[in-house]
Amino acid sequence: MKVVAIIQARMGSSRLPGKVMKQVQGKPLLQYQLERIGKARFINKIVVATTTKETEQPIVDLCERLSVAIFRGPEDDVLTRFFDAATEHQTDIVVRLTADCPLIDPHTIDQALEEFLAGVGKYDYVSNTLERTYPRGFDVEVFSMKALEQAFKEAKEATYREHVTPYIYHHPEKFRLAPFLNDIDFSSLRLTVDTEDDLKLITWLLDHLYENDDFTLEDVTNLLQDNPEWASINAHIEQKKVFTMKESDRE
Repeated sequence: MKVVAIIQARMGSSRLPGKVMKQVQGKPLLQYQLERIGKARFINKIVVATTTKETEQPIVDLCERLSVAIFRGPEDDVLTRFFDAATEHQTDIVVRLTADCPLIDPHTIDQALEEFLAGVGKYDYVSNTLERTYPRGFDVEVFSMKALEQAFKEAKEATYREHVTPYIYHHPEKFRLAPFLNDIDFSSLRLTVDTEDDLKLITWLLDHLYENDDFTLEDVTNLLQDNPEWASINAHIEQKKVFTMKESDRE
């Protein structure tokens, strides 16, 4: 079975425009994330799914430079963009990621895939967001192409079209769902990028960790435990609710 990681990325964001191309040590955040995802053992291909707007050209240029597949589709109907990207690349199993997570741990991705693959025929959707024990910024969703196609065909409401997976996890009577949990609850940590304060924290972490580009979630949490004041920099930021934002703010 072919496993494809699809990362939603765009330049627009209401709180931090162009955030995916913000640079740390001269490198765009999206490049950090793509390099991290590329270390996951079970992923056969990485695809960046962006929009058809001209403003996305920096993302396209980066992907071409890194030889990463790019797909362009609707801005607001993100479910269609995602389904068309998965269809074009003949996906069997989808790993959904968003481009505001430059610290994403390839080991976490592999563990989520192992959970899904161990339950092939048993699960349609495995995620560490169903019951949060991982920090924000380490979100991983794994699901079958069959489940994605069903959501694409059945989801009619605009709120479901603006997002990819809520139709799946809001209908447990139709889809077999499984949470993927961490041994330690780090759900209070915010390690995603959506504001200037988020970017400041991520910059500090990358400055201290990226000399070893194989750093893990444990390395991140250990560094934060050694520097507890760092996590306070963005602790006040409230995560936007899925159905009160467009998917562009999770790209």
